[in-house]
Amino acid sequence: MGLVASQSFKNIISTYIGFFIGAINTLFLYTNFLTDEYFGMVGFMLSLASVIMPLMAFGVPNTLIKFYSSFKSRVTLHSFLTLMLFLPFVFIIPIVIFTYLAHDTIAQFLAERNTIIKFYLWHTIIIAIALAYFEVFFAWAKVHMRTVFGNFMKEVFHRVGAMLLLVALYFNWLSLSAFMWGLVIVYVLRMVVMCLFAFSITLPVFYLKRVNHLNRILKYAFLIILAGSVATILLDIDKVMLGKYLPDLKYIAYYNVAVFITAVIAVPQRAMHQILMPLSAKYLNAKDFPALNDLYKRSSINLFIVGGLVFLLIVLNINQLYYLIDPAYRTGLFVVLLISIAKLYDALLGSNNAILFNSDYYRIVLILGVFLVVIMIVLNRLLIPVYGINGAAVATFIAIVLYNSGKLFFVYKKLKIIPFTINTVKTAGFLLVFLLVFYFWDFSFHPIINIGLKSTLIVLVYSAVVYLFNFSTDITDLINKTFKIK
Repeated sequence: MGLVASQSFKNIISTYIGFFIGAINTLFLYTNFLTDEYFGMVGFMLSLASVIMPLMAFGVPNTLIKFYSSFKSRVTLHSFLTLMLFLPFVFIIPIVIFTYLAHDTIAQFLAERNTIIKFYLWHTIIIAIALAYFEVFFAWAKVHMRTVFGNFMKEVFHRVGAMLLLVALYFNWLSLSAFMWGLVIVYVLRMVVMCLFAFSITLPVFYLKRVNHLNRILKYAFLIILAGSVATILLDIDKVMLGKYLPDLKYIAYYNVAVFITAVIAVPQRAMHQILMPLSAKYLNAKDFPALNDLYKRSSINLFIVGGLVFLLIVLNINQLYYLIDPAYRTGLFVVLLISIAKLYDALLGSNNAILFNSDYYRIVLILGVFLVVIMIVLNRLLIPVYGINGAAVATFIAIVLYNSGKLFFVYKKLKIIPFTINTVKTAGFLLVFLLVFYFWDFSFHPIINIGLKSTLIVLVYSAVVYLFNFSTDITDLINKTFKIK
């Protein structure tokens, strides 16, 4: 776990920096410098781009990681990498042509309730392409176990860019139209920088010879398109459907703020996932199942403990946090509470996704995902018109819990490994006690002071208990090393 711990720690730091900047943008700058309608438009545009991104990428990021270590000769490896660089154009070119020819029809369908959506279709397409190739170049770096810079670009760069654009908009240095195009440029620039970094590690050498096991690779890539689309749809389809079924885009803004708050729980998982993917692929290709099992268990308890702390900091401070922003956004309180639980369950699964996507059982992700996307779309269609953003939260919660439970069961069924240990039970009980003790108690000061004091107390008590009871040897060793205790 040395490499995992080292890169994960650096990735967690950069990811939290990104989320801190994103928090300033989401909770204060967007809410004050843009109208609720245009804030909702930005959320809709980025969510729709994320939904179609897996199709644009043609499954290349996961395919590159899965098969890279299986090529041993220089010629076959470069032939494979050449294929990976150009494969996304198989979908990008037809989608761009189709969008050009059917622009008005597509725009009219999306803008059924909110007319401004139709003016930003090309923005969405360009961002989707930039997102797709960013992931391709990031995967290029990951297979060389170089994840830190890529994670910084993924989590920090575009948020700093958005912050600068929002400030420029506030001082009237940019028009609203220029601001929206500025967001597009930020994502394109991020892709270009990631490309330069990836090629600085290994320059591409273009070979057009037939790639070994081409049918197997293309079959995997095609299925990963669908599986990746499923995972993205589970995260973003709720926002897209809110834009279609609610009469005002401001509700997407309220929902975005709530979901952004809960996304902080996923930061450790996202950071660790960057290195878990290539390591899991390596162990699976080498059939080193004891190492895979150890990685599964240790990643699970570490993410559960760290994610659990973030979960507590959010849930136990959420009422005070909402006092600091526009009261209208408080309608997202239920969304925060429900999605936070789903995110914590995500963290509990550790390297489950990395195992499934890099194993011969990746098809199950597709089967489970398609089934659950149908459920999620139906639930959103039924619940959003009646319960608004709370209905979207319920639909998302049910879909995520079912999806994760299915993946957990399948890994156990096929590989006979589970991520849980006795320390998982201890940690879960400890989290429950913390919730019962601290949720209904606050200091009687200004919300910022309350959040600061309560968070400090939570972190100190939580860390002490985790250390004293040795819930995770990795975390205990990290504390010992950091504070030179032993």
